[in-house]
Order: sequence, then structure tokens, then C-alpha cells
Amino acid sequence: MCQQIAQGTRWSRCGHFQRHLVTAILDCNSGRCERSYQHSRICRLSTCVKNFGGEIQQDIDTLDDYCFACRAAQERARRGRR
Repeated sequence: MCQQIAQGTRWSRCGHFQRHLVTAILDCNSGRCERSYQHSRICRLSTCVKNFGGEIQQDIDTLDDYCFACRAAQERARRGRR
């Protein structure tokens, strides 16, 4: 499967990645992947891969904190304990 190369922020306390930009596509060079240049444009097979594989994440900055979603979950949990 072809993969997207993305740049973004890494939240070091939870390890989550916040994508800012997809900078490139890594071609898998497979004739069975619809995202690849090797895939025939006239192919009508339903068995060809249609989606990208796992994202390649490049950190452009790292924040020593929890991401927004984790902070919100922590706040909900804290409120539930009262």
C-alpha cells in the first residue's frame, strides 16, 4: 500500500501525533494498489487496494504535555470522581 508522509506535532506525555500537513506520498509500486503510479488506469478489479497504508509521521516539534483529547479525557475523569 502507498503511504502518506505527514509532518506534525508530537505530544510527548501521551505519544499522540497531531498532523499538520501531508508532504508526500510514498509509492508502493504495486499494480494492485489504486494509489500507485504502477496501477493501470483502466483496471476495474474490485480486489485492488483502494486506501493508503499506515501514515509515516515526521515530528516537526514536540510538546511536553498531553494532547487536547487526552487532557479533555483527564478532565472528564476528574469531574466524574467528585
